[in-house]
Amino acid sequence: MIAPAKSELPDIPLPLLITGAAGVPGFNAFHYFRQRYGSAVYAQRPVNNWRLRGPGIVACDLEDRHGIAALVRKYRFRSVLSCGGSCALKSCERDPAMAWRVNVEGIRTLLDALAGTPNRLVHLSSDLVFSGTASGRYGESDATDPVTVYGKTMVASERLIRQRRPDACLLRISLPMGVSFNGHAGAIDWIQSRFAKGRPATLYYDEIRTPTYVCCMNGLFHRLLADSIAGLFHAGGPRRLSLFEIAQVVNRIGGYDPALLKGCFRAQAGPMPPRAGNVSLDSQRLQQQLGHQPFASWPLLEHHVPNDRDWHWQRGKSESPNLLRQVLYKKPAKSGI
Repeated sequence: MIAPAKSELPDIPLPLLITGAAGVPGFNAFHYFRQRYGSAVYAQRPVNNWRLRGPGIVACDLEDRHGIAALVRKYRFRSVLSCGGSCALKSCERDPAMAWRVNVEGIRTLLDALAGTPNRLVHLSSDLVFSGTASGRYGESDATDPVTVYGKTMVASERLIRQRRPDACLLRISLPMGVSFNGHAGAIDWIQSRFAKGRPATLYYDEIRTPTYVCCMNGLFHRLLADSIAGLFHAGGPRRLSLFEIAQVVNRIGGYDPALLKGCFRAQAGPMPPRAGNVSLDSQRLQQQLGHQPFASWPLLEHHVPNDRDWHWQRGKSESPNLLRQVLYKKPAKSGI
């Protein structure tokens, strides 16, 4: 669990609703804000995710118009962190109607429920609104050209937010690096779960992302919910890594069998789901708006960064799942680890 760091951040308007508690950003943000503000924080999760339960967790599908409207009427939320939707690439490709219903109509339902009430809205989108066929470092003014159904629904939901809530802050994020509620939903958890069970994992040399620690994301969400900053911003970390390099980090730092990690180019993989290329984000506009860099590089420590494709075969004495938890799920406090 990611505990909030004490800071001088101003308080946000309460109560707070976080949608998408089953995803990595929403799950970690819920616990961050719940620890800080207690029972004034609520999180929405899909009805079928029955394992995710506890104080403040509300079971209601985002596209359920009556359920979401009743939830907003009951609690009169003054802040909303919108993290909901389905980011399962293969599921979205197989069922575009489901993807549209959850990722677009769900946002429309939320906006309808919030209409006419005073609230601060921060909405999360994705770097996968881009194809990655260019050289990466996408800025906010670059044209979107997604290759997946998921990416197309993210573009559509962005359009809805910008049309109906110009006062909202819209963030395109990359890979959030933190724990997931079920132990295999996030990037780290999925890769680690394969290695921990002795199963191979194949990742791409040429899909490039800009991952971020969730503890840094939580601080950013707090700042933006407490502020009136509006518009579209890219919110990727300062370090660019391929999916293969990310898996190298998890493999080596976790002390797992290096032979389990396989690599290939996207063209060598199956056609479904389609894969984006270099979708690294240029987040300078956000940094300039805030007056500081909100993200630490993931991984933070330079000696944890791969320098060739055999890097994960090199081993020291400290690699273990415990070290992984210390330096990959959260920003390490000690630079000597």
